[in-house]
Amino acid sequence: MLEILFVLGFFFMLMLTGISLLGMVAALIVAFGLMMLGGFFVIVIKMLPWLILAVAAVWIYRTFIRPDEPKYRRRRLP
Repeated sequence: MLEILFVLGFFFMLMLTGISLLGMVAALIVAFGLMMLGGFFVIVIKMLPWLILAVAAVWIYRTFIRPDEPKYRRRRLP
């Protein structure tokens, strides 16, 4: 919701300063791209502890709980 208010305020401020419509569209596209990249960066930072926890859990599981030997052998081709 805050992003929409930012874009609308940005658009109206550009209109009040006398920027052309093409300039406003270009500025909105650039602002949208920067905000999208920033949002992706924030999501990665928020998810990083959970990703590290998942990697640690798999590492601990593989270290202490080794799977049994398979009961069958794959037939090798001659």
